[in-house]
Amino acid sequence: MEQCDVIVVGAGPAGAIASALLNRRGWKVLVLEGQRFPRFSIGESLLAHCLDFVDEAGMMPAVERAGFQFKNGAAFVRGPEYGDFDFSDKFTQGRNSTFQVQRAVFDKVLADEAEKQGVEIRYETRVTAVDINGARPRVHAVDVGGKEYDVEGQFILDASGFGRVLPKLLELETPSTFPVRNAVFTHVADGAAPDSFDRNKIQVIVHPQYRDVWFWLIPFPNGRCSLGCVAAKEFFASYPAALDERLRKLASEEPFLTRVLAKATWDTPVRELSGYAANVKSMHGKGFALLGNAAEFLDPVFSSGVTIAMRSASMAAQVLDKQLRGANVDWTSEFEIPLRKGVDTFRAYVKAWYDGRFQDIMFAKTQPPAIRGMICAILAGYAWDERNPFVAEPERRLDMVAKLCAA
Repeated sequence: MEQCDVIVVGAGPAGAIASALLNRRGWKVLVLEGQRFPRFSIGESLLAHCLDFVDEAGMMPAVERAGFQFKNGAAFVRGPEYGDFDFSDKFTQGRNSTFQVQRAVFDKVLADEAEKQGVEIRYETRVTAVDINGARPRVHAVDVGGKEYDVEGQFILDASGFGRVLPKLLELETPSTFPVRNAVFTHVADGAAPDSFDRNKIQVIVHPQYRDVWFWLIPFPNGRCSLGCVAAKEFFASYPAALDERLRKLASEEPFLTRVLAKATWDTPVRELSGYAANVKSMHGKGFALLGNAAEFLDPVFSSGVTIAMRSASMAAQVLDKQLRGANVDWTSEFEIPLRKGVDTFRAYVKAWYDGRFQDIMFAKTQPPAIRGMICAILAGYAWDERNPFVAEPERRLDMVAKLCAA
């Protein structure tokens, strides 16, 4: 029986950050990752708050050396209407810029840095069973060669993302409150002229006929972009079944994308993610806690997934370190409740995006600078700052401002 202090399931951003932070505190951490890195993933437009946790884990120099696309804000397009936010104008003190990243490269940079710091990562190793009923939690693992073995630790952190390993094995999953939506996406050589759009910002583009259908255009270096379309599952039924044809047809219906991608080379297969919104009964239990997408994923519209994942990793590492040192901790009050505060802030914004209120605010002809700054702070990832009225009361504030803008 192998022994360690902490078992981490998954080597993505949450797993890499959590394992590095715990290793830096002196704990023996073993990461079990089901895939071989590098591997493709979406969630490519980071928020500024993400880099706070990259820095906390001692990984900023490596990320800065990687040459990712600089990002200083977000832009929104709806027909002839255009609005943007610059992170330097935000209400909350914090970073004014971040990066837009190919996740295959970014995730490997973080995982490699965790290994350099002393974390052991075993790739192509699946966790197929978990036992939390004994004195110490235990997982059953299978490596790429088919070898099976058990590992016992003092605690398990599930950072398995959309794999949602522990929620499935422990029957923790519960339906999301959001409708079932699908995303189709790819990478393209965009061929866009240098002045055709702001490559320092993610472009979020509303479909000209359907305000609940939207596209992302995320610039990378070397003239490449990530392109995706998100809509209710039923919406795609009237489009070609072949994913490449489907995304091309959708992009051709939007004037901004038609112009920007006029000379694009579609050189990467289109992929699909279906019914991605997820939730759980609890983010923690006897001997385990869930990080990032393993606990809950909302929607890609505000690029909140990696921020929530990293924030949860940092918070869990702090609580777990205290517990391993013999302190009495309360995972509900010290981890789940404060983490959900920011998640629920993003939830209110996702809801307001799809019911149109956020779009009414975004494309209003006049926007008070103070309100713009408060909203900008959340778009930069600082969704836990309760000094911000749009964090303290997100639903009421959004509703109030949307009504004023609509009027």
